[in-house]
Amino acid sequence: MSRLYFLILSLLLSIFAVAAPEYDERLILEPLPQGSLLASFNFKSNASLQSFEQQHFRYIPRSLGQILQHAKAKELHLRFSSGRWDAESWGARPWRGAKEGGTGVELWAWVEADTEEDAFAQWITLNHALSGLFCASLNFIDSTRTTRPSITFEPLGDHLNASFSKLHLLHGTLPGEVVCTENLTPFLKLLPCKGKAGISSLLDGHKLFDASWQSMAIDVKPICPSDTPGCIVEMEQTVDMVLDIQRSKRPYDNPIPRPVPTEELICDTSKPYSSSDTCYPLDTSNVQPWSLSEIFGRPIKGSCLATDSHGEPSESVCVNVPYEHQIHISEGSVEHKDISTNSRCYVLPNSEPFEIVLPQQESQAIVSRPAPQLYASRSFIGHGQERGGVQSLLTNPSDNAAISFVYFETLPWFMKPYLYTLRAQTSNSPSVPNDDIIASIYYRPALDRQRGTQLELQITVPPASTVRLTYDFEKAILRYTEYPPDANRGFDVAPAVIRLLSNSSDAPSEAVYLRTTNLLLSLPTPDFSMPYNVIILTSTVMALAFGSIYNLLVRRFVGADEVEGFDVAKLKAKIKGRWDVLRDRIMRREKKRQ
Repeated sequence: MSRLYFLILSLLLSIFAVAAPEYDERLILEPLPQGSLLASFNFKSNASLQSFEQQHFRYIPRSLGQILQHAKAKELHLRFSSGRWDAESWGARPWRGAKEGGTGVELWAWVEADTEEDAFAQWITLNHALSGLFCASLNFIDSTRTTRPSITFEPLGDHLNASFSKLHLLHGTLPGEVVCTENLTPFLKLLPCKGKAGISSLLDGHKLFDASWQSMAIDVKPICPSDTPGCIVEMEQTVDMVLDIQRSKRPYDNPIPRPVPTEELICDTSKPYSSSDTCYPLDTSNVQPWSLSEIFGRPIKGSCLATDSHGEPSESVCVNVPYEHQIHISEGSVEHKDISTNSRCYVLPNSEPFEIVLPQQESQAIVSRPAPQLYASRSFIGHGQERGGVQSLLTNPSDNAAISFVYFETLPWFMKPYLYTLRAQTSNSPSVPNDDIIASIYYRPALDRQRGTQLELQITVPPASTVRLTYDFEKAILRYTEYPPDANRGFDVAPAVIRLLSNSSDAPSEAVYLRTTNLLLSLPTPDFSMPYNVIILTSTVMALAFGSIYNLLVRRFVGADEVEGFDVAKLKAKIKGRWDVLRDRIMRREKKRQ
């Protein structure tokens, strides 16, 4: 009996160990050129698939889990982004661009349904629920802003073959959405410590939305590890921002930039004109002194449940700087150095504040990020209010290897492209036909006020070349009720999504994404003062006509002799007396003139 009890206990412990949820968080700080700092926050929450389906929530919040279950969303990817990533100065995007979205709000999900109509109904339910949860305008993602990409996105989770055939991918964007603190607050509430402890205590709306570029991402997907039995549901939250060190160090009570005092200037004494009153400042923009309290306004408030696979406290903060740079940290913190990657990671104390200070360095070297595999830019061409064109410049910086990728565009229904005008030209050989550059095309035309245009291209760019992709389009005229209040500003067009394809089929690598900037489309705009004038004039005429007709219909007309207490003889005598007086005055004046 004791052996049987021992086996049952061991089995229960093993099941509990597999099903037990886990939580981990990490902050990576990396200086960038031009006095910038890249801060990447990553939070991972795991739960067993069985406990998730039974609504036993611990680290994965119930508010989001029940929404996914109700909408039958098996995999979710939500992005809030603002700003522009400067690839030429900063290098490759963090997380290979997989945690980045287009400017505004971007959402795509795999929904389980039997038909496309049922999938779209579940998609609308998901959008409305997430709109209330994150205080965003996701409920405006309707059929005109929804597409079904075919080759751009692939599921990142592990889905069973039986259910994968019923999964439908839907994608929607809101390029004009303004990301603000109202979106950050519910984002922090999904974390176990709610932004009160751990690295999330550094996230402040004033600092985050003052960044040159920032992106918030939420990914929920099922994972079936090969080394452990059973599947888990992983929710990963990511916040990436590029901060300007000088601007972030300004205090709240004195945010106006002021000249640097003379005693704090670092001058280049090698210049021949250098003197006590003449200074040529040194270029020290790459490495500037900073601390967590100066950049984020506060230190880290202890640790927040972050453990590794063995249950030990994990390294929650890492700084990527050269090995010769000095870093000062709070007492009681454990430091681990990795010389090969120039990374220094720290284990946070349980309840004590944690501070990092990077003093002024003699060396101005920084850890350079890898160069991007592709540069992309997109803009409008042409002129006039009826037609226009779109131009995309796709540059391959490699000197010896061609690069293949999927180019995905979502256009509003009132922007109608002419597919026969699609042209692709290389900078080295302008006469190369389109078939050598564009391998395949997936085109789904728009329907007025029902759906937008979907365009997916598989393109190959030769080494050290730039492909110029152009096409023409026609602008539709909207009804005056379809214009926004700021109609003369224009309409936002969602950025293009680019997914780089691996050149090796033997060992497929993780997908690399990048996005272009938004476009601002100017449509023919009517004179909205004319309807106002017509309404005012019409209302005035109708009021006068209605008032006259109303008086005629309602007012009662009676004879003067029918009014009680009214003497007609006295009235005649009074009028005759007044007339006689007036006649006498006129006759006297005429006599005086004679």
